[in-house]
Amino acid sequence: MNHSIHDTPEHELLREQIARFLAREVEPYAEAWERQGMVPREVLRKMGDAGLLGLVYAPEHGGGGADAMTNLVFAEGLSQSTFGGFIVTVLVHTDMASPHLHHAGNPAQQARWMPGITSGHTITAVAVTEPGAGSDVAGMRATARRDGDEWVINGNKLFITNGVHADLYFVAARTGTARHEISIFAVEKGTPGFTVGRQLEKTGWLCSDTAELHFDNCRVRAAHLLGEEGKGFYAVMKNFQTERIALGAMAVGHCTQALKLAVEHARTRQAFGGTLWDKQAVRQKLAMLDAKTRAARAYLYHCAWRVTQGHDIVQDVSLLKALTGELVNEVTLGCQQVHGGMGYMRGMAIERLWRDARILAIGGGATEVMLDEAAKRY
Repeated sequence: MNHSIHDTPEHELLREQIARFLAREVEPYAEAWERQGMVPREVLRKMGDAGLLGLVYAPEHGGGGADAMTNLVFAEGLSQSTFGGFIVTVLVHTDMASPHLHHAGNPAQQARWMPGITSGHTITAVAVTEPGAGSDVAGMRATARRDGDEWVINGNKLFITNGVHADLYFVAARTGTARHEISIFAVEKGTPGFTVGRQLEKTGWLCSDTAELHFDNCRVRAAHLLGEEGKGFYAVMKNFQTERIALGAMAVGHCTQALKLAVEHARTRQAFGGTLWDKQAVRQKLAMLDAKTRAARAYLYHCAWRVTQGHDIVQDVSLLKALTGELVNEVTLGCQQVHGGMGYMRGMAIERLWRDARILAIGGGATEVMLDEAAKRY
């Protein structure tokens, strides 16, 4: 892996720790997880035991108190796995769901839930997307109304990662008539009126459990409101930046792994009196894909560095998400092509990377939405 000018010796140690964990606990078993449709929760607890599930959270809750750059190193290191379903299971927990508690939770809420989150005993999901509202968060229809010292939630959520097996859900619901008047609630599994619907079958990310969620007069205590009432839309928008950097890291990780596989295959595959690597067209194709990947990775690290400097990064992160979401599809497809027929076979890592890459131009903000978000800020 090429190093960044922002790297520190601690970052390198973190990468090595993650690589050892992947080799020992993930890669030998994840094909079975793909058939099972989930990542075993004991694996996530092992990650918690290793101190990997709360790097940016407060030490008093089991976190590491690290910065955004270290968190990027974690996400990119994790994304050296060839199993996207495992990666997204972890990143939803660390970078997409639990940050709502980190940013908006009061001391009592953080003391209640954060230790379980960092230890891997409480796995989280975030429930924003609905059948009629994806990237248009303000278009959601789920509602929450105050009834004494409780909130009553009604509505449906769709495409919720970790939705089947999570323990704690951060649920967005409309709490007023204004378009952006949305609030976030912490809802524990088993709360009356809250049910997990179908486990959804996807093209890729097969070991990631994805579900529909239903709320039918689901009552939660007033103390489960995260942050200010009616300000949840802005909390979601803020956390999208963390989420999109993580997805950018995942895309770059898929690119680097696909290129590694393609170069190894091209150097050994015999065809037309030599190896594929002997063919100038093959070498140059892979070199250009590598150049694009290196450039995207530099931009990725630049965005994380800007976070540590306190800059407004909405435009940069929107461009990053659009760029990496499209690039990962270009790179994995090109690397799959080098593998020929074997690249289309299930059980081949390159086939899995190609299949898992498709969602990265859709989920977390489709390319078209991201480009429009960036263009609005010129």
